[in-house]
Amino acid sequence: MGLLSASLSVARYRVEGETEEESLLETVREGLTKNAISEIEDEYAEIAVGWTPFESPFDPDFEKFSYTFGTYFLFSLRIDKKSVPGKIIQKHTAMEITKRLKESGRDFLSRNEKTDIKDTITEKLMRQMPSTPNLYDVLWIHEDNSLLFLTTQKAANEELETLFKTSFKRKLIRLFPYTMVEGNPNFSDKERDLITNLGPVKFSR
Repeated sequence: MGLLSASLSVARYRVEGETEEESLLETVREGLTKNAISEIEDEYAEIAVGWTPFESPFDPDFEKFSYTFGTYFLFSLRIDKKSVPGKIIQKHTAMEITKRLKESGRDFLSRNEKTDIKDTITEKLMRQMPSTPNLYDVLWIHEDNSLLFLTTQKAANEELETLFKTSFKRKLIRLFPYTMVEGNPNFSDKERDLITNLGPVKFSR
């Protein structure tokens, strides 16, 4: 689900830390370029994570495509995953077990032998399986240190927080009522304590 979709799921963040205005563009450019998505080169690897241009998600060249739109930074997080459906593994494992029994003339295989066959089949299929790309748009509003991430999926948000800190040396704080109060200077310490200690109330008799 992207920024131009008809409906949106958005996670809001506060960007902690400071970057000098003069070096901000260069810091962002360097962070995006160094951590751009790369194809899964290790045939056994299951996941690759990196940045890619909003305009060109499958050509991650930040020298060619812009990441600045007005006063915003706009780019995408791409997560490529490899996975083999369990039923396919089950099918090929059963076929290989049948073949081994026929070739050996035996009536059964040991549990360890079956496990080894399954592991071998899984590795073989994983090498053959292309990765599936998942795209999540990022809108960084640096003037007020805020960021919008176009998904609420837990795994994707965790990847964003980790890669953002690695790329830009700044921390993302997920915004929900408690963290919004913590970062708001309009609340006194006493008011913050009252709010952070709130708990659920039962209204049933």
